[in-house]
Amino acid sequence: MDIDLAPLVDRFRETHSKVERELADPAVFGNRQRLETLGREHQRLSALLKLWDQWQRQQAELAGAQELLAGEKDPEFRAVIEGEIATLERTGTRLQTQVMGYLVPEADYDTGSVIIEIRPAAGGDEAALFAAELLRAYMRYAETRGWKLELLEKEDSDLGGLRHVMLSVVGEGVVRALERESGVHRVQRVPVTEGSGRIHTSTVTVAIMPEPREVDVQINPADLDITVCRASGAGGQHVNKTDSAVRMVHRPSGIVVASQQERSQIRNREIALRMLRAKLLEMKIQEETSKYAAQRKSQVGTGDRSERIRTWNFPQNRVTDHRYGLSWHNLPGMLEGELDDVIDQIQAIDHRQRLEAELKKL
Repeated sequence: MDIDLAPLVDRFRETHSKVERELADPAVFGNRQRLETLGREHQRLSALLKLWDQWQRQQAELAGAQELLAGEKDPEFRAVIEGEIATLERTGTRLQTQVMGYLVPEADYDTGSVIIEIRPAAGGDEAALFAAELLRAYMRYAETRGWKLELLEKEDSDLGGLRHVMLSVVGEGVVRALERESGVHRVQRVPVTEGSGRIHTSTVTVAIMPEPREVDVQINPADLDITVCRASGAGGQHVNKTDSAVRMVHRPSGIVVASQQERSQIRNREIALRMLRAKLLEMKIQEETSKYAAQRKSQVGTGDRSERIRTWNFPQNRVTDHRYGLSWHNLPGMLEGELDDVIDQIQAIDHRQRLEAELKKL
């Protein structure tokens, strides 16, 4: 049964009016930081109310079309109306999902930037190969959304696979779109190297870490053990010429990060600090998730990287998300970055659960 979003929208409409009144206050003009905050909030609330009005008009059109269909006897005209209804229903679902996205409380750690970390787990070369395919899928999906990509660290394996990769993704809505991708991805297929045709099962871990700003996660330099060495691996004439690779140990947490992606030691140090901040924030989020897990029974899945979330079954051309009970039969397309259906459906379920919790507070 659909939930009634009108009470939440009415509350946001009141907030929109308050923000507009504050923006008109001359006293705010001298406070640049407050003015920028109010401007962003006004833009978000205006977008929500515009989408809501658009959805309400669309729902009225749908109701009119359904009423027209109920009284129509001509088969040809009924077919035309049914086609229009199908289009209106698809549009309505999309608009509803967008509205729900604006109504869901924003996460405190949503900075518009994430770091994706992918590692092969069980399965040897086959896991490493699938890790590379997942990286490609996420990169292609990000490109279709117009997000900015930056490769922070990448270690290749034999046969064209990956041992480890960390990718920065920056853009509007990136945290909410990707936050549910964290966990164990299982792949079932016949490896190219398997002569008997036996289906092989391997796993890859994905971590989606919101990338904090420097002020969000402060690191005491005295807590760091930093060593430098010469970069190793493929890289042409610049490899092993200078001590550019950086390894960083954060003693209080035991977290270890390393970067040799860039030729400059200074640049690698900056990248290592970014990765460390993201891992420290992820640790904090996981601690909070565990603390309140018993109070969040309605939430499907924790997003922890140790949780098996998805199976990619090549022989059956099926991708299954075990947390939400959803399946798709477009595996090749999804590995080419066609992840909109997956992410939109998961977001819709997650938003519904969060909004039901918010409505209970009213």
